[in-house]
Amino acid sequence: MQQYSRRVVITGMGVVCPLGSTKDSLWDGLRAGRSGVGPLEMLSGGNLPVAFGAQARQFRTDDIECFGNLEKERKKAIRKGLKMMCREIQMGLAVGQLALEDSAGVVESLAPERIGVDFGSDYMLTTPEDFVEAIRGCLDEQGQFDFSDWAPKGMPKMTPLWLLRYLPNMPASHLAIYNDLRGPNNSLTLREAAANAATTEALQVIRRGCADAMVAGATGTRLAPLKLLHTLQQEELANGAVEPNKASRPFDLNRTGAVLGEGAGAVVLEALDAAQKRGATIYGELVAGASCSSAGPKLAAHRGRAMANVLRCVMEAASTTPDEIGHVHAHGLSTRTCDAEEAAAIQQVFAARKTPVPVVAAKSYFGNLGAGSGLVELIASVMALRAGTLFPVLNYQTPDPQCPVAAVTDLATPAGASFINLSVTPQGQASAVLVRRFEG
Repeated sequence: MQQYSRRVVITGMGVVCPLGSTKDSLWDGLRAGRSGVGPLEMLSGGNLPVAFGAQARQFRTDDIECFGNLEKERKKAIRKGLKMMCREIQMGLAVGQLALEDSAGVVESLAPERIGVDFGSDYMLTTPEDFVEAIRGCLDEQGQFDFSDWAPKGMPKMTPLWLLRYLPNMPASHLAIYNDLRGPNNSLTLREAAANAATTEALQVIRRGCADAMVAGATGTRLAPLKLLHTLQQEELANGAVEPNKASRPFDLNRTGAVLGEGAGAVVLEALDAAQKRGATIYGELVAGASCSSAGPKLAAHRGRAMANVLRCVMEAASTTPDEIGHVHAHGLSTRTCDAEEAAAIQQVFAARKTPVPVVAAKSYFGNLGAGSGLVELIASVMALRAGTLFPVLNYQTPDPQCPVAAVTDLATPAGASFINLSVTPQGQASAVLVRRFEG
């Protein structure tokens, strides 16, 4: 069998999100119409510009059980290492461990050199608390910061190796170290486009014959203090007067903006021959992936063009047609502009289709998880393929003429035999993957 003709399947899935920390709790929440958005408790202070968000409340950084069923020595090592990880990295490690556990034996069946990691993330930011004592050490008698004191008085008060807690390559590094995965290892910092991009790269690594299995994942947050401030400057956020569980409403006429959240997801990708040899459970087949970006003068993002291009590219790479796509898992940010641009891209690409393509958007349940969104959404659609039916777009009540998509509103819409998972960044970087139901 030629290397580039290798079929690649999904044999493990791990998730941490506002609907729970298992693939089943995610699916149950989607089918039950349960929102993961609520009062924002993880950030202190009474002057926050947002009052609600989608927290992964079941994920506790002080509970080693959130990292799966670990053998004694690995559990000890991870528990010791957690203090050197920010919450984003901890979530990334957790979903990677959960995916490996769900794959039931992939590590034991392959040589360490044949298993690698490809992980996506947002840019990671330190917290203000990391600098408090160091800054206090540089204040003069009038309480003014004296920069000349930073080197002799401030820096010695910084926590040693504090920067390692925020490096975006650490999820992939920790996963490889704790599980002795010696194959190709890479980290992609591409905001919301990172999940599909990392999954696509992992697919290509296996097809090239450079590995027999890869852990592909992504982790992100919009709830860290400084990340929250950046988001406020860059994106349209949901009106604070609306009920939290109704705030995220992709493609609805009355949407007012995005909701902020946190989460992570990971899948184990495996060459079909290796998976069948060990009798693995196969959740679906990863057929193709693509990335496109589009920007105009002064780097003005052309998100709609990027999304239309990437939809075409991923179908071309999969040698498929619009009529063969069962559903599209939309980015579904719930902002006025991005939703309209995405709807136009979907309509344009699927215009020749005999019937409108069904569209779902899991962000209606938990908002924007940053880089983690794409992987959680991919897992949601894989679960839909296996169940045979889709979940509704939560809070979608009034169609918007500017968003002419066939948004799913019931529990009976067939999932089809394949789907495209679509993501885009505010800067105009789009990514997509195409997954089919495994037919043997």
